[in-house]
Amino acid sequence: MAKNKNDLGKEGFLMEWTIAVNKNWSALEKQFSWVRDMEQVQQDPLHHAEGNVAIHTQMVLQQLEGLPEYRNLDYQKQELLWASALLHDVEKRSTTIVAADGRISSPNHAKRGAQTAREILFRDVEPPFALREEIVALVRYHGLPLWLMEKVDPMKSALEASLSVNMAQLKLLAEADAKGRYCADLDALLYALDMFELYSKEIGCWDATRSFLSENARFTYFNGNNSYVDYVPFDTFKSTVTVLSGLPGMGKDYQILAMNTDLPVISLDDIRRKYRIDPTDKKRNGWVVQEAKEQAKKYLRCGQDFIWNATNITSQMRKQLIDLFVSYQAYVKLLYVEKPYKIWRAQNSDREYPLPETVLDKMLHNLEVPQLTEAHEVIYITA
Repeated sequence: MAKNKNDLGKEGFLMEWTIAVNKNWSALEKQFSWVRDMEQVQQDPLHHAEGNVAIHTQMVLQQLEGLPEYRNLDYQKQELLWASALLHDVEKRSTTIVAADGRISSPNHAKRGAQTAREILFRDVEPPFALREEIVALVRYHGLPLWLMEKVDPMKSALEASLSVNMAQLKLLAEADAKGRYCADLDALLYALDMFELYSKEIGCWDATRSFLSENARFTYFNGNNSYVDYVPFDTFKSTVTVLSGLPGMGKDYQILAMNTDLPVISLDDIRRKYRIDPTDKKRNGWVVQEAKEQAKKYLRCGQDFIWNATNITSQMRKQLIDLFVSYQAYVKLLYVEKPYKIWRAQNSDREYPLPETVLDKMLHNLEVPQLTEAHEVIYITA
């Protein structure tokens, strides 16, 4: 089913999903190893005098369940927020460091936790795609309401988050996170939350995603330096590049066939097979990418539309390509392809050139689903 990012998480879900039927903490520890890990992760006493991550997470869940706004949500939205609260500090286990003076911090735990949340949900409990990505976004941005005004560009940070998550729900999660701890600065944290709500309303992203006058205006704002939010650039596109994204074995080749198009396809796999280069050969794969880029430049120079077929599973991989294509005035369409976990594994086994399970596990862990900020258009094909 194809979906535009504007619809992601903004529609009703066809089924009621829960991360766990039994939400008793002991039952959660038995079901999930990552919940058990929380017991071993200490936190800085200045900001978390309550103790370890397990204690904090239980307090956050209790606070969330007691919020009137949470109680007024429908069942599925409550489950969405509950799962997000359970997962919000999942990667403090891998990011926590103790400084020489004894202070404890967990830098980048939200970003890494979002990737782990996606991996866990995709592999183990399988919510619908849109719901899963909304949980991932809540984990990714759970600290934003508390620290928004300290960002270099608060407006851009808020507008970017609003493309992936409902800001009112994000504030609820952040409020539960703030109240679910023992600290001396709770009043300051709650004040920051009020400012987050006021600011989000002021810039037009509280109740809905802020609209841009064109896809190019949105892309330019999020990818330009010192760009103005209401600036509308002229659309002077010379070609359209369709960039495939998805884990190996998800069916990207099939989607290209389904397009029923005569457009030329640049395929990294085809180049590797032509020159008998192993996908795990990092040194020679650098040459493969450069060869593919040279082919792309030939098409870009003459304004020829084409398809770029590769995994492109991280935002950094995609940005390098998109920057190149845009420099030739191309309109970039990102096409993300995903199948459910079990179907994906079966499809890989049935491929002519299957990848080892360990390689797939590593790639899944590193997966970053494309966001609407990355290209002029982002389409999701999920099943």
